[in-house]
Amino acid sequence: MAELGTLTEVDLRQVWTKEAKEFTPWLKDNIDQLNQVLGLDIEITEREGAVGPFAVDLVGKDLSSGHTVIIENQLEPTDHTHLGQLLTYTAGREAKIVIWISPQFREEHRQALDWLNENTGEDQAFFGIEIKLVRIDNSRPAPLFRLVSQPNEWQKSVASSRATSPRGEAYQTFWTAFLEKIKKQAPGLTNAKKGLPQNWFNISAGRSGFAYSASFKSKKRFGIELYIDTGDKDKNEQFFDLLYAQKDDIERELGMTLSWERLENARACRIAIIRDGNIDADEEELKELQDWAITNLIKFRDVFGKRIKVL
Repeated sequence: MAELGTLTEVDLRQVWTKEAKEFTPWLKDNIDQLNQVLGLDIEITEREGAVGPFAVDLVGKDLSSGHTVIIENQLEPTDHTHLGQLLTYTAGREAKIVIWISPQFREEHRQALDWLNENTGEDQAFFGIEIKLVRIDNSRPAPLFRLVSQPNEWQKSVASSRATSPRGEAYQTFWTAFLEKIKKQAPGLTNAKKGLPQNWFNISAGRSGFAYSASFKSKKRFGIELYIDTGDKDKNEQFFDLLYAQKDDIERELGMTLSWERLENARACRIAIIRDGNIDADEEELKELQDWAITNLIKFRDVFGKRIKVL
């Protein structure tokens, strides 16, 4: 018979003795582990983000929707104080995605999150996440996230579709099919679970301030791009210039000529490839756009990804 190991739980405080100085930085640097559980592509933009005289542990954005995300964590069982803080930060930051992490959720606090999910707008989401540390025999401790409260996706997606315009529905249909294809062809490229009624779709580039994007543009155009927006125009241009210095090598590796857009009158910069493409096209043309987008997003990831890491 096969010999199996023994799974044991490790006290969180043995690894993270201080929540703010140890656990929060670890979560910021390992956000993709949480993304995989939530089915989101969250990019952290701030640690200890200001909300009046208070501070929320982590602030970010969901690349798929563009919504603001806040994360409040604690290494003790949930309490009323943190629930109050969570609601204060949600209002102060106008956050649409709200995440509360704790090793133990009291039943009344799980019920509070469930109530919020049932009684807020379709674009509002509250998540309760329990975190444990486990090990097999003498292995290193590993984090284990478990969802204890989340939005009723079916209920909220139905409510959303009722208010979506015909063009929004067309975008949602396109991105839903796009997601199905990309998860088969490039597993792990995105954690998103559903298409949204918008003309763009963003994917994390593995570093804060960088994202890959596919989008329908004006004048019946469609494009793939690396979008650079760290929140600081000078930094954006500095990163853009470092990549532009490698222009010949990058275009040779990609096998294509790119549009290098420093965007002097805007904060962000982008590097793109553009082609004809219209959401009103027939089904076969839309399928071809999806295939073209996925092929080139994979190329962008392979060519730009290694360079972004060392900028």
